Order: sequence, then structure tokens, then C-alpha cells
Amino acid sequence: MDSAIAVLASQSPNVGNTTALLVVHNGQIVREMYGPDVDAETTLISWSIAKTITQALVGMAVADGLLSLDQSNLFPEWENDLRSGITLRHLLNMSSGLEWREDYIDDASSDVIDMLFGDNEFSGDHAAYAIAKTLDATPGTKYLYSSGTTNIVTRLLARALGELPNSSDAMNAFMRSRLFGPLGMTSAKPRFDASGNFVGSSYVYATARDFARFGLLYLNDGAWGDREILTHDWVQFAGTFFAHDDENGFDYGGHMWISPDDKGSMLSLGYQGQHIWISPHRNLVLVRLGVTDASIAPNLHAELLRIVRSFPHERALLGNDGTSE
Repeated sequence: MDSAIAVLASQSPNVGNTTALLVVHNGQIVREMYGPDVDAETTLISWSIAKTITQALVGMAVADGLLSLDQSNLFPEWENDLRSGITLRHLLNMSSGLEWREDYIDDASSDVIDMLFGDNEFSGDHAAYAIAKTLDATPGTKYLYSSGTTNIVTRLLARALGELPNSSDAMNAFMRSRLFGPLGMTSAKPRFDASGNFVGSSYVYATARDFARFGLLYLNDGAWGDREILTHDWVQFAGTFFAHDDENGFDYGGHMWISPDDKGSMLSLGYQGQHIWISPHRNLVLVRLGVTDASIAPNLHAELLRIVRSFPHERALLGNDGTSE
């Protein structure tokens, strides 16, 4: 482990710049490292780690009976075409069938750049931008990673919470009372677009320690102390294989990544190499935040995998029926 941490600490051009690295084993911080001008109190950007935070919030709403995985006819804009068949499950599995281009470099053809930063007819309403997309596949039949999809999900959640137009009050209160507050994520700062919708695709700022708290929630099967935050079934849904992503080599579940290299592990990943790596077998959570170009992302993954594998298997995984594997 120490040699891999040394590589990350060196800020080597082969792995990019690491601004924060935190390793939690058996509930205790065993390694903690920060880059220049960063410390344990510095809030850092989540990028797509926010997608898994959205997953957790939706899980609470499903448990409350406010949302259902298989509900369809989700928006009036979809009523008169095949988009009416899109379900919340399809959205969380990134299989809505809606057209999308998730490109972080080519401004001219990137839907995600246009959605977040572009001057278009939907400027300031990221969910509306994504809702307006047309189908290019039957819902449920094609995996396509899409930040727009997550912002559709946050619009659904806000509506279920009774959010008023152009307001973020209900969503903000739900986040803080049901997730950030119970977990002690006091640094967490979500960002909302001009329409008041949570930008669940990309924007939560928090300290590395608070991102680790979020990872521990999934490591502990949705429990925080003696309180159930997420149900066992919801955590299992997050980590249940739906598709393999050929671009990054990971598998995808229910708004959560799965590593083929560490059985039972779940990962929350973000642009430029943000990681929350949750390894239940090893009773381990690893948080890495920083800036790594996509071209060297495999090098970063290899070093993080070395750290994860330096910890032995310590407990059995629970299967979908609650029994150990």
C-alpha cells in the first residue's frame, strides 16, 4: 500500500495530481494525504460522485413510497411517443434510450458541456435540456452513460417532494435532514441550476472525510449506527450488474459502478479521477480526489487497486437474499 500511496503523493504525470487520498479500514482512518494548499477542511468537487448521492436520495424516496422504480409516463413531454415507456429503473440503469453524447472535450458535439455551460433554449434548466432529447433505442435495451439522465432523475425526485417551481427549498431540506445531517456530512454543499433543480449529475462539494462518510453508508449496507438510511434492497440494486462500459472497463449497476477487479466492490466515480471505492469484503472505503486526464486513468486505477488489494478479505458479502456468499 505505501508504495502506491507514494506514487500518488509524488504527483507523477503518469497518474495525475492527487489533492486528497483517504483510506478507511474497519471504520478507522488508516491513511490520509493531501496535496498543496489542501487539508482535511477543504471542500472539493464531486463531479459525477454526485450521481451516487442522487441514487441514495432516490432510494429514500422509494422507501417512503414517493417514487417507484417501474413507474412510467414520467413527463407530459413524453406522453405521446415511446418515451412514455421510460421508467425510473431505466434512468438509474442508464438505459432510457434517449440520445446523448457524453463528451468532455469536444464542445461542438457534447451534450453534457452544452447542458451545463451552453447558451441554448434550456439554459439554466438542465433537466429540461435532457427531457427534450429524442429516443434512439427502445427503453431498457441499450446502456448509454448520460449526465443528462441524472438531472432528469433529480427533477423527478424534486417533483415527488412537492418542490415549488424555481425553488430548491424542499430538495435542500430533504438532503440535509435525511442524508447529510444523519451522516455528519456538515461540509456538503450541493449546487442547483437556475431553475432550482439539483445538478445531481455533477455538483456536490465536500471534504474528503465527508465523501468517505458517504462511502461508509454503502459499506454498511445502508445503515448508519443503529439507523437505517437506505434499505438492504436499495444498496443491492446499486451494485447489481446491468451493463459493461467498454470505455472505462467498469461494470454499471443502479447509478453505481462495479469493479471487475475486486469482487463485490462498488465505486462512485467522477470526471478527472474522483473515486469513492467501497470494498465490503475488505471492510474498506478509499476516497481519491484530484485531476487525472482520461488518457492516464488506467494508471490511476492500477495504483488505487494496489492499495485496495493490500487489505485482506475480512468479511463475507451478503447476497440479494441477505445470506452470505
